Formats: sequence, structure tokens, C-alpha cells
Amino acid sequence: MGILIGVLISAGSSEPFVSGPPGPEGVPLEIGRPIAPASTEANGQMVDGIGCDSSEQLVYHVHTHLSIYVNGVLRPLPAGIGIVAPVAEKTPFGPFYEAPQCYYWLHVHAADGIIHIESPSVRIYTLGEFFDVWRQPLGPGRVGGETGPLTVWVNGGRFWGNPRAIELGSHEDVQIDVGRPVVPPSRVNWSVTGL
Repeated sequence: MGILIGVLISAGSSEPFVSGPPGPEGVPLEIGRPIAPASTEANGQMVDGIGCDSSEQLVYHVHTHLSIYVNGVLRPLPAGIGIVAPVAEKTPFGPFYEAPQCYYWLHVHAADGIIHIESPSVRIYTLGEFFDVWRQPLGPGRVGGETGPLTVWVNGGRFWGNPRAIELGSHEDVQIDVGRPVVPPSRVNWSVTGL
């Protein structure tokens, strides 16, 4: 499979974003070695007050995009995070992962960097909680198994705090760069996704 150079355009942004073809959610698939595996020890038990239900919860249903670069190289989120025993459903646009057991309220269906926030109540969720569901470390100087200086972007603007505190919300774009070079932030063109 070859790597394609695509462009995600939103709010006047036209920086290049290394990606593959559009995936099952209308967002380009992220090509590369994942930052960490999707599989975790989470087997449906509560994590940070976040449950795992047999069906998706739609009282609060929004989407955030997360991109992670290590030394300038895209390191995608793997599909299946927050889905216990994920099963791939084949689509014309790539696999889309479903849950035979349960979905955490924060989960990832496809290798496109989209975090689904699907909760039985309206509340604020954070990037730190997503990483806790994933069972991966996140903090100043650390993302998964990678360490180094972090440059963090939220909606194209620089974020100076602890990345664990970033709030996940509707059509948010979060980018974390570990090390150097720092990749210019990109934005998803949410209008073409249907999310």
C-alpha cells in the first residue's frame, strides 16, 4: 500500500497532512506505525468513571480528531481503542471496528484518528481520560511509549498546559508533536465527514 499525500482543509488551513485515502468515516486514514497497540487490559470495567456498554450511548455524541507525530513522522491511533474485543467490519473504505462485548464512552472505530465521545449524559471528557481507557501514558514529555519535548496544538492554536487536560468536544482538532521537527497543525474538513 503506498502513502498518499492529502490535504485536510478547514478555516483557511492548507498545510500538508500525510495520510491515506478517505476511510469509512470520510476522514483520511492515517498511514504509519501506530503510536501504541489498540489492545489493552481494559475488559469492560469502569475507567475514570467511564463505563463500557453493549451499545453506543448517544445522549452526548461528538467527535474529536487526534494526530500524533514523533520526530516529524505520523504515528497513527490504531482502530479499536475503547472497544472490548473489537471485530472489523469490511467496508469499501477500509475496516470499521464494532464491539461484540462493549464500547467505552470514548473509543475509536477506524484508523483515522477520530475519537468518538458517546456518553449516556452530557459531561466534559479529557484527552487524559481517553489515554486512561487506552491504558497508555500521557503527560508532559510523554505520549504512549514515546518521550521528549511536546508541542501541542488545539484547533490550530498552541496549547501550553498538560495535554491530559485537553477537553474533547465537537469537531475539535488536537495534534501532539513529540520531539523535532514540529509539523504545522492541520484541521479536518468536518463538513465532508458526516460526523
